[in-house]
Amino acid sequence: MNDTAKVTDIDRSIYDIRDEENNDYRMSSGLTAEIVEKLSDEKNDPDWMREFRLRSLQIYNELEIPEWGPPLDGLDIDNISTYVRPKSDMKASWEDVPDDIKDTFERLGIPQAERKSLAGVGAQYDSELVYHNVKDSVSKQGVVYTDLESALRGEYADLIKEKFMRLVPPSDHKFAALHGAVWSGGSFVYVPKGVRLDIPLQSYFRLNAKGAGQFEHTLIIVEDDAYLHFIEGCSAPKYNVANLHAGCVELYVGKNATLRYSTIENWSKNMFNLNTKRAVADEGGRVEWVSGSFGSHTSYLYPMTILKGKGSSMEFTGITFAGQGQNLDTGAKVVHSAPDTSSVISTRSISKDGGVSTYRSAVVINKNAKGARASVSCDSLMLDAISRSDTIPAMDIRTGSCAVGHEARIGRISDDEVFYLMSRGMSEEDARALIVSGFADSVSKELPLEYAVEMNNLIRLEMKK
Repeated sequence: MNDTAKVTDIDRSIYDIRDEENNDYRMSSGLTAEIVEKLSDEKNDPDWMREFRLRSLQIYNELEIPEWGPPLDGLDIDNISTYVRPKSDMKASWEDVPDDIKDTFERLGIPQAERKSLAGVGAQYDSELVYHNVKDSVSKQGVVYTDLESALRGEYADLIKEKFMRLVPPSDHKFAALHGAVWSGGSFVYVPKGVRLDIPLQSYFRLNAKGAGQFEHTLIIVEDDAYLHFIEGCSAPKYNVANLHAGCVELYVGKNATLRYSTIENWSKNMFNLNTKRAVADEGGRVEWVSGSFGSHTSYLYPMTILKGKGSSMEFTGITFAGQGQNLDTGAKVVHSAPDTSSVISTRSISKDGGVSTYRSAVVINKNAKGARASVSCDSLMLDAISRSDTIPAMDIRTGSCAVGHEARIGRISDDEVFYLMSRGMSEEDARALIVSGFADSVSKELPLEYAVEMNNLIRLEMKK
């Protein structure tokens, strides 16, 4: 459907509601088999995907809300639109994107970042990709970067069928099943054997519709001896009703390959962020997670890595900022399933104005993972006396031939440090912001310059609220 096209009689059988304010079309709120089948029709799914969606819906109805995170008060799936189509189909040229959507992404700096430091960009607006582009030099190396739905109907259909929701099966938890039933949009990346893509790829997700959900699926396959840095950005405006993000990320890392996956999430504070991310690494493979979590009312976010091959490794570096009215439950998981594997988890959390930050980790070392090494470090900074920070580590060690360590620290900003900076001419507000930025330096230094600047700006913005 082009920018000015009208909804046809056939389209009206799919879309139940037209939102005049946002000029988009959406299905009725709630989750039924009829809605799932309408979505499958809209996507022109192959038969196996339609069956997958309906089976996921059945699992969703059978499962209970997870008990391991904060309560999800205020989230009612019956009031969430699971599919919202913007007024534009996907474009390969930024100039062809409708002005109102383009203006939103330009304010977020997407085209500038693409020109400066990216090998390819995908931009999703609500439930659909509106822009996708990759440099010719990248394509010539055999790298595939496209929207997942196009790949599902193209030459990589069999590969996607083999890999889709194998790392995160719908039975994993209720929101994984929800994702399996109504997923829409997302990216597919394939890096061939031996290709090192030194310039990052990026996907950006914008949930702009009021009272809607976003359920993008990212599937990345990095073959043996290859390298990729993938960056993910997320944002949404604030509304007075709940929005939901329940995306899914699946990462497959081959022998002696490396995948760095960086995320800066800046959701609004009416957002329930219930995202699931999981990676598996073959022999000598390496997974690097860099995560910055801001905004959202409630988060469940625990990227997981399965170290399947001998000598495989993972590193997770994360920062979370919980302000007033926020309950952010984040962390990381790792399963050592082979000898000589190693993992390093390093997280930092900041809580302010009554915000609640919970670090939740799980380290599993199976009996055949002899020689495994695991290190977990969690530092928390509370900016006042009414905020809260908790650390909930879990370790399941099934071999005596391994080395495992855990360290956790909770503290406050030192008045002496603030006084010292103020004596050098800084205001108290700037002094506190500088100290917090320094606390988050372990994350920002892992990001490309433009994204490190963005993260530091987000921290300063949160400090001023």
